[in-house]
Amino acid sequence: MKTLTTITSLLLLLTSFGVSAQDPVIGVDDPESLFVDDDPVLHRNKQAALHIMRELLQCNQWDRAGEWLTDAYIQHNPNAASGLAGVIYFFTEVMNRPAIEDCGPLTTEVVSVTAEDDYVTVMMPRTYPHPHKEGEMYYTTWFDTWRFVDGKADEHWDPALVNP
Repeated sequence: MKTLTTITSLLLLLTSFGVSAQDPVIGVDDPESLFVDDDPVLHRNKQAALHIMRELLQCNQWDRAGEWLTDAYIQHNPNAASGLAGVIYFFTEVMNRPAIEDCGPLTTEVVSVTAEDDYVTVMMPRTYPHPHKEGEMYYTTWFDTWRFVDGKADEHWDPALVNP
């Protein structure tokens, strides 16, 4: 009887993973409030990350990219080339994203902003179609990490895969 109880318990445990719902990843109400720090260097780097998120990634004001990215800008996203010119080309020519002149506040959902030494990581919720459950969505977390030199992003990481 003990063996039957153990097997039944294991089967229930294993099957419960497939039926349990995933908790959604949810951003904070005021994402810009996460880009501040008491340490002046970390604050400067978080503010530069905010400008990258808002003016560049949200509003596509890539003519201003030199304000927050170095000329060298080492890119670890496999879809964009390194260098300031390479990342500008990717967003303006490959992604063909038009500029939005009146940018306003950051509208991207943000879960957290972490800064340590020269690095700032921004975590954002993402929702995608579930590849094994037609019509369903699943939640995950995207991140961007930048390494800053003198207040400008000099290197970038994210979990991007090669675009098809």
